[in-house]
Amino acid sequence: MSPRTARLKAELLAGGAMMIPRDFRFPFLPSRSTAGPGAGSTSVVFSFGGTRAKKTISRDKGEFELTEDGDGLSIRRDNKQMIKDVVLIPTLLHAPYQAFVNIESRCIYDCKFCNTPRLLPNVTRDLNDDKIMQMILEASEKEGFESVAITSAVFESPTATVQRMAGLVQRVRQFLPRTPIGVEPFATRPDEIDMLKDAGADEIKINMETFDRNIFEKVCAKMDFDLILHAINHSCEVFGRNKVCSNIIFGLGETDENILEGVKVLANMGAVATLRALRKNEHNISELEKALGRLEPVTPERMLHLAKEQKKILKRHRLTPLAFKTMCHACLSCDIVPFWDV
Repeated sequence: MSPRTARLKAELLAGGAMMIPRDFRFPFLPSRSTAGPGAGSTSVVFSFGGTRAKKTISRDKGEFELTEDGDGLSIRRDNKQMIKDVVLIPTLLHAPYQAFVNIESRCIYDCKFCNTPRLLPNVTRDLNDDKIMQMILEASEKEGFESVAITSAVFESPTATVQRMAGLVQRVRQFLPRTPIGVEPFATRPDEIDMLKDAGADEIKINMETFDRNIFEKVCAKMDFDLILHAINHSCEVFGRNKVCSNIIFGLGETDENILEGVKVLANMGAVATLRALRKNEHNISELEKALGRLEPVTPERMLHLAKEQKKILKRHRLTPLAFKTMCHACLSCDIVPFWDV
């Protein structure tokens, strides 16, 4: 990407909703996510300059506005053209080119930044496995399909969730033997990770969330910091280098030094961090501020700085997010991605 394109993407990701004209009709259904940074909102992926960004959309108001210019689309802000030659990218399930499914929205963990368990019952779709398989197989027949990814909240226990996930991976592998499959579990034991690999998963994402232990204790109080680190390390041993990734959320009050130390720890294991700016909204803001106090907004400058510094670390360890074929590093729409955007 050009520096200007990267800057524009960072501004989009750091900013508010995208207003869509009331008479504009999308050529496909927008994404309605139940997991990830856009959980609970309706979103669309906008492509420009070789990159793409997923934005919450609104018909009423927004910091940005999609406009039709002749035969094309552009994005405006403050009544001025910001980005031209915009293309809308369809999401198969949650992400472009992927059948990325959330199999459970109820959760026993209550992490303060997570929207998923706080969504209304009519938004969270707790699907049975047959329906999930039907969704994946239908997506696999659509143009542009490349991979499958499975994520989940934890309702009964981590082991029960991993067992269900592994069963789905086995079924997907049976019907789609050559399709890359990624899994995003909350795994706490080595045998749970082994189970997913044996079922046929190619890549795994186990989220650290934050490397600041003090913040971790406030926002993920029911989780164990060290167990997650051990799980990531074991995942690298089982899945291999550049097949394991982990979210590090920034904007929770941590320092840049802490974030980049986390990137180094993961890279030493063979894992690639997904640096994700905190998304504050009506679902999580109350709990976040109760736990952490007032939080400063994440700026485009910070997004770009951290991605550039992460790139240096990954280079030294011969790692890259662009090797991934599933999940967030393949989606490229919610974060500033080293080697792609910067």
